[in-house]
Amino acid sequence: MKIVLVPGLWLNAHTWDAVTPHLEAAGHSVQALTLPGMESKDADRSGITLADHVAAVVAALDAADEPVLLVCHSAGCGIGHCAIDARPDRVARVVHVGGFPSAEGEALLGSLPAVDGEVLMPDWAEVGEDANIVDLDEAALARFYADAIPAPARVLKDPVHLVDERRLAVPVTAVCPEYTAADLRAWVDSGDLPELSGAAEVDYVDLPGGHWPQLTQPEALARVILDAAAERVSPVAAP
Repeated sequence: MKIVLVPGLWLNAHTWDAVTPHLEAAGHSVQALTLPGMESKDADRSGITLADHVAAVVAALDAADEPVLLVCHSAGCGIGHCAIDARPDRVARVVHVGGFPSAEGEALLGSLPAVDGEVLMPDWAEVGEDANIVDLDEAALARFYADAIPAPARVLKDPVHLVDERRLAVPVTAVCPEYTAADLRAWVDSGDLPELSGAAEVDYVDLPGGHWPQLTQPEALARVILDAAAERVSPVAAP
């Protein structure tokens, strides 16, 4: 099966380097994406929009020979969901790791401050999100912050636009790292996450640890992805 991996903010394709070999060893074809402007710290991010990131995921879906397993991390879940909205018939299942789709009109993460059109990764302990980094030791955390690539501000702040209800028919595997499956179910049941509330099928998977399991427990995350690949279903029918 073709598996497309979408990174979260401040990351590029290399975030999946420790996961990809496990997926390929199981016989899958894997494409890890580097979204526009995220090639390096020196890349030109001026003018990069949310639509540009969504278009890059859509292009990967269009290039595949069959409907894919789409794996998204953190705010990449919102980007991937927009791509599903554009191509619901090109995704057999989506795996959301440590994140969830934004609703129509919402921003992915509009609260973080931007400077010169970029948003730097915050110090998670300073902003009270210690759970994000609980399984990174001091040396690994220092490398993590040093390698973080500024994100284009408009990717975080542009409103999401969703138009095709067929997106809700694509089965979801929701992977819960720094929060639990019970937490996520409660948020869904309360109506805080309408795109997950409206999804026809959601499987919840606990993967206890910090927010970055592709870095801290890649083999365990790969097993979850392989289980999701085994659960693939027929793609959503074209209208």
